[in-house]
Amino acid sequence: MHISSLYGDYSIGSFGKNAMDFVDFIKEQGFSVWQVLPFTVTDDYNSPYKSFSAFGGNPYFVDLETLCEEGLITKQDLENAKQKTPYSCEFERLHKERLELLRKAYHNFNDAKAIDDFMDEHPHIASFCKFMTLRSQNGLKPWQEWKINEITDEDTLGMWRFIQYEFFTQWAKIKKYANSKGVSIIGDIPIYVSDDSCDVWEDKSIFMVNTKGYPDKVAGVPPDYFAADGQLWGNPLYNWDELKRTDFKWWRERMDHTLEMFDGVRIDHFRAIESYWAVDATEKTARNGKWLPGPGMDFVNAIKEGHEDKLIIAEDLGDITDEVRALVDESGFPGMRILQFAFLGDGDSLHQPHNYIPNSIAYTGTHDNNTIFGYLWECSNDERSRMLEYMNFPGGDWGGASPLLIREVFKSVSRLAIIPVQDFLMYGSDTRINTPGVADGNWSYRVTKEQLNNANKQFFKDMNRIYKR
Repeated sequence: MHISSLYGDYSIGSFGKNAMDFVDFIKEQGFSVWQVLPFTVTDDYNSPYKSFSAFGGNPYFVDLETLCEEGLITKQDLENAKQKTPYSCEFERLHKERLELLRKAYHNFNDAKAIDDFMDEHPHIASFCKFMTLRSQNGLKPWQEWKINEITDEDTLGMWRFIQYEFFTQWAKIKKYANSKGVSIIGDIPIYVSDDSCDVWEDKSIFMVNTKGYPDKVAGVPPDYFAADGQLWGNPLYNWDELKRTDFKWWRERMDHTLEMFDGVRIDHFRAIESYWAVDATEKTARNGKWLPGPGMDFVNAIKEGHEDKLIIAEDLGDITDEVRALVDESGFPGMRILQFAFLGDGDSLHQPHNYIPNSIAYTGTHDNNTIFGYLWECSNDERSRMLEYMNFPGGDWGGASPLLIREVFKSVSRLAIIPVQDFLMYGSDTRINTPGVADGNWSYRVTKEQLNNANKQFFKDMNRIYKR
């Protein structure tokens, strides 16, 4: 469950008491791991996978009640920020109002040294604050179109520095609390960054962009299960030769930063480390691209160094070849097994639970999948028949098949079994958080505390107990 989906009163989930309560809640059910999506600033479509920075934190996750307790905003400010609905993120309102409320909190903050010390220790975050300030001074235009390249708005710079300090300070307390309760937190690294990002602005040499900062070729994937035309992500590709020359310095720093925040991490689209899909920037879909060689084990060895005790998950989904499988095996990273992919054909898929291996992470589905209940209703008749036969479904209402499917993941030999919160609630496709290839209407799903309390908690207690999870 992403932080944005957490229950609360202020338009989006945040790093406050509710996050600690959620840790207690899942611990009571016998869970020991909470996996989240990227914490980065989101794009215009609210996606955490195309951000203005690989290092900066999403300001909307800063907890308002904590700021009020610190005397930085008032109870009236909290009342004014109350949401209209608890069921979805109010992104439009957040875009209009939240930064100015955080600016007010900044004006009431009086420990400049704490912020200065934090920025000295996190130079990439300091650069991100400058980037966002310059972006504001240039009318929110992409950095490639900027006319102003010197900071003149010190107040906005100070606001962003405060936001980042508060973001990481608040999160550190949540992680410390989770760990004290025996709950580990797994983060997520998007493989690519946006062309309109601090990362490209700061160092064009490690990306395949021209002198003006625009990519000639962009990232995506060819046609697959999710999208008939493929997915044209539009991100700039890495200049792997330059990164290798620096011993992958930027990526090492990115891993250091991420694994300071989390107990483990999933590397999104890991298959691009073996080879990646490159599409001309002028194309309208991802159909016409080509595979180019990635950095392979040189990259793997670089990011593993110093993090041998951390869980690093390889998201090895999509168009997977023998070469990709060999790289995942050699890396030692656990790959992913997705139950919803198990019955796409009548072959012996590695996503069928009897083929799982201990060094893997089993999921009912990811943030890109339907819910398990929605999948049951929307998959093809042949696919459903194979699935129901596989788990020896006794017949009757398909709703009764959801727990049986979830059970298959729990009883597998995979080292971890992870389910989306919607599958914990056994909800339908109307609660799906993302549909790949569709620009609008994603990332807004939220749970309520009442929904969690009304879930079939005993079932999950039993699953964790029976299968020694």
